[in-house]
Amino acid sequence: MKFKADQTSQKLRGGYYTPQNLADYVTKWVLAKKPKSILEPSCGDGVFIQALVNNNCDTSIELSCFELFDIEASKALERCKLNNFSNASVTEGDFLVWANEQLKKNEPTFDGVLGNPPFIRYQFLEKNFQEQAQLVFEQLNLKFTKQTNAWVPFLLSSLALLKQGGRMGMVIPSEISNVMHAQSLRSYLGNVCSKIVIIDPKEIWFEGTLQGAVIILAEKKKDLNEISQGVGIVNVSGFDFLQDDPDLLFEATTCINGETVEGKWTKATLSINELELINKIIAHPNVHQFKNIAKVDVGIVTGANKYFLVDNETVKSHKLERFAHPMFGRSQHCPGIVYDEIQHIENQNKGLPTNFLYIDEDYENLSENIQNYIRLGEIEEYHKRYKCRIRKPWFKVPSVYSTEIGMLKRCHNAPRLIHNKVGAYTTDTAYRLTSTFTSAENLVCSFLNPLTVITAELEGRFYGGGVLELVPSEIEKLYIPIIDGLEHNVDEINQLIKDGEIERVIRQQGLLILTKLGFSQEDNEKLIDIWKNLRDRRLRK
Repeated sequence: MKFKADQTSQKLRGGYYTPQNLADYVTKWVLAKKPKSILEPSCGDGVFIQALVNNNCDTSIELSCFELFDIEASKALERCKLNNFSNASVTEGDFLVWANEQLKKNEPTFDGVLGNPPFIRYQFLEKNFQEQAQLVFEQLNLKFTKQTNAWVPFLLSSLALLKQGGRMGMVIPSEISNVMHAQSLRSYLGNVCSKIVIIDPKEIWFEGTLQGAVIILAEKKKDLNEISQGVGIVNVSGFDFLQDDPDLLFEATTCINGETVEGKWTKATLSINELELINKIIAHPNVHQFKNIAKVDVGIVTGANKYFLVDNETVKSHKLERFAHPMFGRSQHCPGIVYDEIQHIENQNKGLPTNFLYIDEDYENLSENIQNYIRLGEIEEYHKRYKCRIRKPWFKVPSVYSTEIGMLKRCHNAPRLIHNKVGAYTTDTAYRLTSTFTSAENLVCSFLNPLTVITAELEGRFYGGGVLELVPSEIEKLYIPIIDGLEHNVDEINQLIKDGEIERVIRQQGLLILTKLGFSQEDNEKLIDIWKNLRDRRLRK
């Protein structure tokens, strides 16, 4: 978890301003509809106001701008005056307070919406802002989650205040396509918009941040009965696309409707032919959804990993041997697909925390050394942490068991399963898996194929820096081709992955498995290309 005290002031106020060339492009698209009124819910110092000027906007347009910070609001107001916007207002304060009052009237007001909403996690918002964010969801009858980000209610309320046939053009986080906390927004957009286009760059647009950003161009339905075209994603590199008319790009973009709008939008990056190939392979009787062949559970939640996960030196110095058990929980612990005695000893020699402390006896029955270690934890106030203080005794960790298969929660190139041959425990940075269909070794090796890693890219989520994360409900949706009894060269696979050759392994395993199911080498290569494009998009290569 990231704590508020650790964040920069820029992050806490979401202050990443849009480059002028991008603002000009988005504004040109919104102005093509000749709007008479425009909303700018988070105007900063007025980049989009300047974009209106740069696009020769009629200075009599009704312009309603909002900005939380007084200094920036003053700059934006001055920019309006300098450019002779006679019907413009810049309101200093929380936009969501005003928006919630407008939503009660249920009367859309604006022909166009422009801007770059603040990128602030819900947990970093002040309490009154949190309440206003939640109220937006409640007024629109949408599911709310405290994992949301400030930009989500900004988009929801702005879109609700947009008239039928109006246009919304904004620069927003790239995570709109895949994170669970944006699902209510994706569903709402799909319901009220006639067409949605995402312009997705390979580069990071905001300097000094790992936050990927995209442009969203959304046109609201003219009639609620209008059939939506859905969502389309345009991948771009560099700024050459700015030379083209955004209206032409919007019209020319092919969209995908149905399940894509209802769920995650990553599928919209794929062509119809690519989707057909994926669906053809998924339909094979030997291709299984993960939930039908295995069980997924979170790892052990200690509440204080630094205290309960220790190296050999700590075990020795405090005489903790009787309560120390093998564990893994990070990629540095498991560079391959096998966690065995050799890997465990190698980790110990590196001084890694390879021991999980499971103290399952009453305090009075423990030796003086163990009691001293517990008191040491209390001096450090570990017993006051939430997960520790709600259990009795605080030092006895619950739900302690190991499984034959593990899986790290996050990955860089591609997810992989780990054959846990020593019964090591896993923390909540990993999952505990149990195969219900085939051997652990077959499941671990079969997991490494292009179809499965494609579905991981489509079902997972990623944040700044492009790290892929899968939660149990997403893992259950993955598809895996399984041939029971198939033999794999485990030692070779394990070593290749340790050597950074995971792409080679995925290609080889795909060829081995998919050709036995009747698919061609060409199909395998097409799947490899699809996966690499999805992966590179995530990593913004």
